[in-house]
Amino acid sequence: MQKPKLFTRLPEEYVSTPDGMAIDGEGNLILACPNYADVKMPGCLLKIGKKRDIVKWFNVPVHPETGCARPMGISFGPDGDIYVCDNQGWSGKSELLFKGRVLRLRIKDNMIIRTSVVAEGMEHPNGIRIRGDYVYVTQSLLSRVEDPSGLMMSCVYRFNLDDKNIKVENTLEDKNIITTFLTHNPDVQYGADGIDIDTDGNLYVGNFGDGAVHKITFNNDGSVKDNFIWAKDSKQLKSTDGMIFDKKGNLYIADFSANAVAKVSPAGKVTRIAQSPDSDGLNGELDQPGELCIWEGKIVVSCFDLVTDPDKVNTKHELPATMSQLDLE
Repeated sequence: MQKPKLFTRLPEEYVSTPDGMAIDGEGNLILACPNYADVKMPGCLLKIGKKRDIVKWFNVPVHPETGCARPMGISFGPDGDIYVCDNQGWSGKSELLFKGRVLRLRIKDNMIIRTSVVAEGMEHPNGIRIRGDYVYVTQSLLSRVEDPSGLMMSCVYRFNLDDKNIKVENTLEDKNIITTFLTHNPDVQYGADGIDIDTDGNLYVGNFGDGAVHKITFNNDGSVKDNFIWAKDSKQLKSTDGMIFDKKGNLYIADFSANAVAKVSPAGKVTRIAQSPDSDGLNGELDQPGELCIWEGKIVVSCFDLVTDPDKVNTKHELPATMSQLDLE
């Protein structure tokens, strides 16, 4: 297995929890920081240049009722606007539940010149990808849906890029839900998380608690044709957080619970390629990897370093927040 290396340490004055990543039109790495570990810090986006210089790009516009924003997954649209999953409810605080949003931000000269709300009222918007005229968003919890099995349901929402102010009810009546998942692991009832799209337009979604990657295929009219488990190996992959395809069709996955990164071949074979023990991440260790991105020939990993449930390798939060890197195999 590879030994992770330190990509960067993040500024303590405005980063406590890093998460989602995307690459802008100039080749900069954009990092979303929900900052759940210190809620006094505004949720913000950072810009990391090719020389690894770091600047705060902007604070994400706050929710008018809650006064905060917690950006997780991010993705650029074809016109350069950035779409942001504002996951208000991740902390579990009652006043923030069902306040999640999908935002569309237009940036000019490093300033937000227009903010649109694509969807609002979401319980737990997490990962996001864009293809064609659509934005796909994973919602890790659908607690308002009571399945007969008693298991937690999660889902994927699909919105048009130009949608505005869609009111989400977080039930199966939501017309924008295209597919759902049940998480069968009774100890980790947390569902759809990581997401990516292959070159053929098929959707891949990680069911976090089950450590499984689902493949979703589509009919010609855009309706879902099939949703099936494409890759799963409990010895090599414990959980499925952020994921990204390389140009060869390999899928890399942040294994949040195991402090690891796994690679899934185009044939669906899972191989753990890196793993770290519990640490502070200051030497580049995988310190609860949450998201990853392929940038400048490397796999860049953001270290969430916050959750300390019994099934997690991570045992405590430390500052500064860090990011790791791996060689692209």
